[in-house]
Amino acid sequence: TCAGLYDQLAPHIFSATQVSRGKPAPDLFLFAAEQMKVQPAQCLVIEDSVPGVTGGRAAGMTVLGFHGGSHCQPGHAEMLRAAGAAVTFDDMQTLPDLIARVGRKADQTSTA
Repeated sequence: TCAGLYDQLAPHIFSATQVSRGKPAPDLFLFAAEQMKVQPAQCLVIEDSVPGVTGGRAAGMTVLGFHGGSHCQPGHAEMLRAAGAAVTFDDMQTLPDLIARVGRKADQTSTA
């Protein structure tokens, strides 16, 4: 609630308390996709942790790795990419363009 996004995101907020296994297991990501009636391959995950990237990839989802948080040390982007992040970024203002780019790439793949 501190970011002021709750009203925009509710009721689509999911927690590890809703599944038996947390990250790096894919359970939470698969649960969220199921609840939203979306195929995992159509999902995009934004993650800042290696367990999160690992879980998102294990769920069959595309993952963008965020390494701009104050907790991220040098080399964090490389760790996220090694875990399977398709793209890494450090500025949330670039996120809309990244999402559009990933969407265009998915469209090209599905029509090829």
